[in-house]
Amino acid sequence: MKISPEEVAKVARLARLDLTPEKIAQYAGQLDGILGYMDKLAELDTSAVEPMYTPVDHVSVMRDDVARKEYTREDILKNAPETDGSFFIVPRIV
Repeated sequence: MKISPEEVAKVARLARLDLTPEKIAQYAGQLDGILGYMDKLAELDTSAVEPMYTPVDHVSVMRDDVARKEYTREDILKNAPETDGSFFIVPRIV
């Protein structure tokens, strides 16, 4: 598959990117190389390859989700720049 500079310019316009003609030509060449490589991969016979959802076996390395109380309210509030009793004071944004 070949991508033209006109197609790159159209996509850039749709993405609201202001590209110079030099950048459009550069990106067209780069995308053409990538798509050429994808065409090469499509030529491979993969009929004997078992489909997989990931190339590596995953082992769950997550810890169990256990509720625990490690910090007190005071420990957490003393890290805030400003508090009011048991609440954080933050700047008004509206």
